[in-house]
Amino acid sequence: MPKLQSHEVFGMSNKILINSYVDRGSLDIEVQKYLRRPTHLALRGESKCGKSWFRQKNIPNGLIVQCRYGKSVLDIYTDALSQLGIKLTIEQSSGTKLKGRIEAESSIGATLLAKIGIKASIENETTEDNKTKIIGQDIHDLRFIAELIIKSERKLIIEDFHYLSIAERTLFAFDLKTLWDYGCFVVIIGVWSQSNMLTYLNQDLSGRIIELSIYWSSNDLLSVIDKGSRALNIEISSEIKNQLINTCFGNIGILQQLILLLLDEACIIEEQDSTSIIDNIDLFESSAMKYAEQLNALYQQFARTVSSGIRKRKDSTGIYAHAMAVIVGASDEKLINGLNLEEIYRKAHVRQPRIQKINMRTILTKLEEIQVDSDGRGLVIAFNEANDDITAVDRQLLFYRKYLTVKWPWEDLIKEAEAVLDDPNQIKLF
Repeated sequence: MPKLQSHEVFGMSNKILINSYVDRGSLDIEVQKYLRRPTHLALRGESKCGKSWFRQKNIPNGLIVQCRYGKSVLDIYTDALSQLGIKLTIEQSSGTKLKGRIEAESSIGATLLAKIGIKASIENETTEDNKTKIIGQDIHDLRFIAELIIKSERKLIIEDFHYLSIAERTLFAFDLKTLWDYGCFVVIIGVWSQSNMLTYLNQDLSGRIIELSIYWSSNDLLSVIDKGSRALNIEISSEIKNQLINTCFGNIGILQQLILLLLDEACIIEEQDSTSIIDNIDLFESSAMKYAEQLNALYQQFARTVSSGIRKRKDSTGIYAHAMAVIVGASDEKLINGLNLEEIYRKAHVRQPRIQKINMRTILTKLEEIQVDSDGRGLVIAFNEANDDITAVDRQLLFYRKYLTVKWPWEDLIKEAEAVLDDPNQIKLF
């Protein structure tokens, strides 16, 4: 029988590594309880906090819709139904009133439509091109979509909800009330700093949605280390365990990757015949530096992307650069729990007195647009317009800046802006 490999126990993986999976704070048990009840669920937690494993473990057959920057609520419904073999074409929408067509794209979709009393079929025309004729029906409200999801017997899961704009989040919050009325219960997963954010957007959701925070206590993280260590027959010293826990910023993804790199440094790639002890702190330091170096390209690209976006805004170059300098220079605690607009403005204003608070809020609302890639992904820091807080959506940023001293591109932009301000022949930027 082949030995268990280290990467089958620790590290980042698109599949659950069961030998290091821990039900932190009995959250699995709690969420299973709520999944059986007539309620929506909202799960919030930062990037790489284990949301995907958690979802795979607890809702293995979910109807998963991944949000992207710029995606709309109607895009969510279109995506969900397409996975059920149904084409949704919306011509017009007003609140929960929809006008459009539902069409079967496959025999599975036609069968599902039949379950809600809509006659639809796939008619194949026997030609050399084997064309398909699709028969569908008009829809007039959200009830059709709710019934189709219910009849599919799959739970609708909205992942990365934070990529939706505030306006689209608000629209969906009101749709959630209607979906609840129809008995269609949804799981929403994402990153936001404000507790009960969806209820804040729509007070009618009170009592109709449960919000749970996916977080890791030090004891939970220690359980992950110990469980995986037993599987590989290794023993990690208390000193290194403490360093691992203190350095991962409460993020399970960072911890998993750090442990795998630590094992590589210790030349342990598989289950040991006899207990191997890892107690050399230099191995930890070396693995941490290697991890930071692996992240270098990612965060330098983040910096270049933001800087590129800044440069395209000739009327606000200076204020963007000063804002980024303040944000990236903030404490770990502030970037985890929320760095408020007031503090960002105050510190940026000291750096450059011409900066105005109203302009600062405007540029913070545009930071997400600048960061995301062509696929609408890639947020590192996010601005919550509901409470005016900036948070580090990706905790790896905190780890990266702890181990590598870098010069951020916006430092040069600040110098460029100052040069323009000192030139009487140039238009002032603030």
